[in-house]
Amino acid sequence: MKKKIYITTAIDYVNSTPHIGTAYEKIGADALARFYKLDGHDVRLQMGNDEHSTNVRKAAEAKGLDPQKYCDEMEIKFKSAWDKLGIDYDDFVRTTNPTHKAGVQKLFQTLFDKGDVYKGTYKGWYCDGCEAYYLDKDLVDGVCPHHKSKPKWVEQVNYFFKLSKYQDWLKNHIQTIPEFILPVIRKNEIMKVVEGGLIDVSVSREGESWGVPVPFDPTHSVYVWFDALINYITGIGYGTDAKKFKTWWDDARVVHVIGKDITRFHCVIWPCMLHAAGIKVPDSIFGHGFVYTRGERMSKTLGNVVDPLDVVNQFGPDPLRYYLLRTSSFGSDGDFTWDAFIERYNSDLANGIGNLVARTVGMLHQYCNGEIPENHGPRDILRSDPIGEIVRIPSVVRRSLDCSMNDDILFHVALQIIWDGIAKLDQFITEKKPWRLAKEGNQESVRDVLHEVCEGIFKIAIMISPFMPATAEKIWSQMGFDTIIKLKDTRISDAENAHHHIIQPVRVKEAAVIFPRIEKPKEEPKPKEPKKDKKMEQSNAATTTTDGLISIDDFAKIELRVAEITSAEKVEGADKLLKLQVSLGDSTRQIVAGIAKHYDPATLVGKKIVVVANLKPAKLRGVESQGMLLAASDDTGLCLVDPGSISVGGKVK
Repeated sequence: MKKKIYITTAIDYVNSTPHIGTAYEKIGADALARFYKLDGHDVRLQMGNDEHSTNVRKAAEAKGLDPQKYCDEMEIKFKSAWDKLGIDYDDFVRTTNPTHKAGVQKLFQTLFDKGDVYKGTYKGWYCDGCEAYYLDKDLVDGVCPHHKSKPKWVEQVNYFFKLSKYQDWLKNHIQTIPEFILPVIRKNEIMKVVEGGLIDVSVSREGESWGVPVPFDPTHSVYVWFDALINYITGIGYGTDAKKFKTWWDDARVVHVIGKDITRFHCVIWPCMLHAAGIKVPDSIFGHGFVYTRGERMSKTLGNVVDPLDVVNQFGPDPLRYYLLRTSSFGSDGDFTWDAFIERYNSDLANGIGNLVARTVGMLHQYCNGEIPENHGPRDILRSDPIGEIVRIPSVVRRSLDCSMNDDILFHVALQIIWDGIAKLDQFITEKKPWRLAKEGNQESVRDVLHEVCEGIFKIAIMISPFMPATAEKIWSQMGFDTIIKLKDTRISDAENAHHHIIQPVRVKEAAVIFPRIEKPKEEPKPKEPKKDKKMEQSNAATTTTDGLISIDDFAKIELRVAEITSAEKVEGADKLLKLQVSLGDSTRQIVAGIAKHYDPATLVGKKIVVVANLKPAKLRGVESQGMLLAASDDTGLCLVDPGSISVGGKVK
């Protein structure tokens, strides 16, 4: 059934330009919105800039600019970045917009009239970087948990919102609406905050001219966080367009996509503000993980950011979109390194979808005069038809992106199943060997095989379009599918129906490389090591044998790598054994492990583990195992070694 779905992202401070951490959120929300549109729903995606900030004013002053002019210039930079990343937003809110100001003042006045906003004195810690107030218990070793700097002590007269009044209501709402806060780890964090007791919060600042004036007291401006949160409703008409607001708030499923560091504002203060004003609260608030760089959170303050445009300018938007969404679930932390990015690019994009399209187009020109042949119906040659498996992909993707079923948004699982379909098409070509059929003069079979592959590519291109829209368009154009139907007019039903769409010859374009391989610079040759003394080696070997220790040279021979489990099943006739298919980023392999009594196979898919990657294959119960996973055990049970945020394929050193 068609639904209205309203998706928002957090609005960004404009005191600095976007980095990969902020891009991750927008890419994820955009992929989700595009998927829901592809699935036939009416979707609205809203983004924007948070401009009423002391840090923004300071950044403008440092450049010698009026804050408004500075914000106008930053809007251009942010929109340019999102456009280059292929973000298809429907509205871009700015907190300096007159419509936003009107909505903020309306909500502030409403809460004041109800007696939920009052004047008082604030004493406590304040972090300039977060522009947020903290209690002693919120600090880590006396410093801000996010910026790692000591906050300052402030005392000032402010207006306060009676947050404490709504503690019991919020606790009950969180407990009775499972999908309200996702994933469950965020819900548990917020429940601890609520159960620890809520106190009234400051919602204004005195003497700050850069902001929305309090409607009944112009000596105060609305506190930046209170102001910023209201963008989710002012952008759809609150305070200015009642009909639009009803359509996209009251009558729609509302989903906020935010970073896990701002859940306290969005999952505690924001719903209480809305409830107090008699406005429905969001249906779901999803707190996504961070993108790290070599294990450390990316932030401008810490000086370890990667500019997404550096990646886009070299490789286009889709490789970055693919890498960030493929590396981990959206609720988990990811990691960006150039080495891991290049490995994923070459293995999945250049050697995967890029190679499939290139070799197919090449064979069509060589054997079929540059045309996709029409369908002749089922033949013996198609007994291993991959379409039957490909049409099952949409249902798996749909389940993977339904956070109410998974407690997470599993972009990585969705992309894995799509890439499994790509591998099936490649395997189908290899098995049927159209080049050999052509040499044997079996032209009709050649045409049938290539038609089947093209039907598979047709469906695959539809399914990757939410995640890699530019790539899907390139494939669509190169394969000539745009003469059948425009990609923007397709729906998931076109990918999940087994019937053939190519019912008459379709001319393809000349083969063009979609993803040229990235060649890493060759390493400088290492200097030759001096010859070892054989007697010394024998002496060391003898020592190793007698005391049970191994040398560092022996340990260096062991290759430990991070892998991701893509499928798991029990080994028939073996109670303790599971057969796992794992991805190492640049390759896949099968591992048999004795963990069946400790893990349900269904819970392992998508889990990252550490494996010994250079063991000789061995057979367990007749099933080949091409490696070994690492686990720890004692009398209480067994636990797989967790590599944390390290990317798939990364080496354990």
